[in-house]
Amino acid sequence: MKVWDDNEIPLAFLITFRTCGSWLHGDDRTSIDRHNNKFRAPRIPANKAWNEYNEKIMTTEAVILNPKRRKAVDDAIREVCEHRKWRLQTINIRTNHGHIVVSIGDCQPEKALNAFKAYATRKMKERGLWTSDRSPWADKGSERWLWNEQDVRNANDYVANGQGCDLRDFDSWKAKK
Repeated sequence: MKVWDDNEIPLAFLITFRTCGSWLHGDDRTSIDRHNNKFRAPRIPANKAWNEYNEKIMTTEAVILNPKRRKAVDDAIREVCEHRKWRLQTINIRTNHGHIVVSIGDCQPEKALNAFKAYATRKMKERGLWTSDRSPWADKGSERWLWNEQDVRNANDYVANGQGCDLRDFDSWKAKK
């Protein structure tokens, strides 16, 4: 199978960003840092002492996206895609991160990532859901380049079906408790 098609630009990107404090280095889930952020680079293994240190130096609680915040983030991403004429394929906003599969033409993915985070912050502020002067988002994010149709299908499936339960079900269950 070909790794990429003969395209000058990727067909789409899988863009992921996390809330501040929601996944610290040393965590059991492993992580990537700025020094190892390359394709197929090994993940940093869990390290209890490093994780405890990172928890200790946090100046605020980890940011959680409740149903209203998730809706604001979702609305904001749809708005930026409509405004910039980007083709939003799949979106899934979770309690501590968001995944978006989007075709952005020749725009750099970092610009799309930054636009998503900026619009989402602004939308949460407009709705009174974020009052802090600091960003609710962790620095940077992930931009995976999707060069062929199979990669795009896989990314869309992962975003739509690979994230666990539908949070609408979780939210309604939690509200009943």
